[in-house]
Amino acid sequence: MNDEESAEATSAAEGGETSEQPLRRTDRHIDLAALKVMAHPLRVRILDELSKFGPLTASGLGERLGESSGATSYHLRQLAKHDFVREVEGKGSARERWWRRAPVGLSMDPTELGDTAAGREAYDLVNREFRRNQENALNDFMARAADTFSETWLKAITISTSNLRMTAEELAELSAKVYDVLDEAIVAFREREVPAGARPVQVQFNAFPIIGGVEQGS
Repeated sequence: MNDEESAEATSAAEGGETSEQPLRRTDRHIDLAALKVMAHPLRVRILDELSKFGPLTASGLGERLGESSGATSYHLRQLAKHDFVREVEGKGSARERWWRRAPVGLSMDPTELGDTAAGREAYDLVNREFRRNQENALNDFMARAADTFSETWLKAITISTSNLRMTAEELAELSAKVYDVLDEAIVAFREREVPAGARPVQVQFNAFPIIGGVEQGS
C-alpha cells in the first residue's frame, strides 16, 4: 500500500513553506510502531483531509469531518508526536494552531507487518480507511461533477480501467514502471508556484489481482 501527500504544492503556498526535496513514494517506510499510531479511522481521515486541502486548524478539521475540535486537536497531537503532521510555523496563534501533513509519502509492506495479529489488524484498518476515503472522493465526484465543474474541467478528467492477464512478476514490473512515470510527472507540479485557477486534484492508480479469478493453467 502506498499513500502520497497529494497536496504538498497547495500546502506550501498556503503555509509559506517549501519542500527541500521532491516527494518520492519511498520517502517514509512505515514500521509497526508508527502504524499502530496511525491505526485510527479519524487519524487516517485527518491525514487524508490535510493531503487534499492543505493546512487546517483543529476546528477547521472538525467542521469538515463532523467531529469536535477537541477530538481533532487530540488526534493531531498524537500524529505530530510521530511526525505524521507538523504545525505550520508563523501562522495562527497559541489558541488556533494550523497543521499540515508532513511532506513525505507513506508506504507499508504487508509482508513485514503481518507477522502478528496486531500488525495485520492495524495494516488492514489503515489500508481500508485510506481506500474508503479514495472511493468516497471518486464517488462524490461522479455524483456531483456535472453540477460542480465547468466543461473545461470535465474534459480534463480521466477515469480509466484496464483488465489484463498477468503473472505476479509482471504485475510488480508494471506497478514499478507506472510509479516511476507518476513520480517524474507529478514532481513538476509540486515544485512550481501554484497558479491562479488551481484547485485540489487527486490522482488515483489501482492495479491488483481480481478476487475470484483463476490462475492461468490451473
